[in-house]
Amino acid sequence: MINGTQKLSVVITAHNEEERLPSCLSHVAFADEIIVLCDKCTDGTEKIAKQAGAKTLVGSWEMEGERRNYALSQVSGDWVLEVDADEHVSEELAKEIREVIRTSKFGFHHLIVHNYVGDRLVLNGWGASFGKPAYPGLFRAGCKRWGPERVHPSLAFQGERGAKLTHPVRHYVDRNISDMIKRLDSYSTARAADLRDSGKIGSFSNNIRRFFSRFIRCYIGRKGYKEGGIGFLIALFAGLFPVISYLKAKHEEN
Repeated sequence: MINGTQKLSVVITAHNEEERLPSCLSHVAFADEIIVLCDKCTDGTEKIAKQAGAKTLVGSWEMEGERRNYALSQVSGDWVLEVDADEHVSEELAKEIREVIRTSKFGFHHLIVHNYVGDRLVLNGWGASFGKPAYPGLFRAGCKRWGPERVHPSLAFQGERGAKLTHPVRHYVDRNISDMIKRLDSYSTARAADLRDSGKIGSFSNNIRRFFSRFIRCYIGRKGYKEGGIGFLIALFAGLFPVISYLKAKHEEN
């Protein structure tokens, strides 16, 4: 239905996010429906979501793609806004989303992301599996499907891609440098498991080449150098991600 009333569902997948979830929920209160998927939560995440009036889905999923697809299968809206618990939607973006879903003839739209490390806005350098400058976060129900991987799942879409929205999502990706290091460790562990499952872990020499290409892409191509030491770390970790994933897949047990 175009130019009519379009119901918007917000989907949030969370694991032990009692600290960050309340603020995220307050920033998506404009939606018609909020669904919070609680994956292996042992804290107050579910309680907080219920108190905010959200529909909760509780369970345990090994694959990121599987849990995200399950959450998407439970929406009742015409359109879906997919965010994480560490992301905020501003009033300006909320208004733009409402206008887009009222008038769009497309299947999905990308959202610009402003990434923060602590309180610092870091605009440059993101990508290559270590941070997202944009993502397809607004889409018609049934249009988007995640792949079966544990980390950075592949995506498949039905329908055409529309224009990118102009107001950004605020993404509080890491609290500090220690969080950046922990995220690299967590991502590479999950990626190593995916590599072992595929039976194609690659070679050390190929991943060393990828280290340099990814570092250059983030530090030079995506202008990470403008962010000083943080930009260097983003590019370094983006390059290290496939190398460490390969080494874990080859030398660590499942």
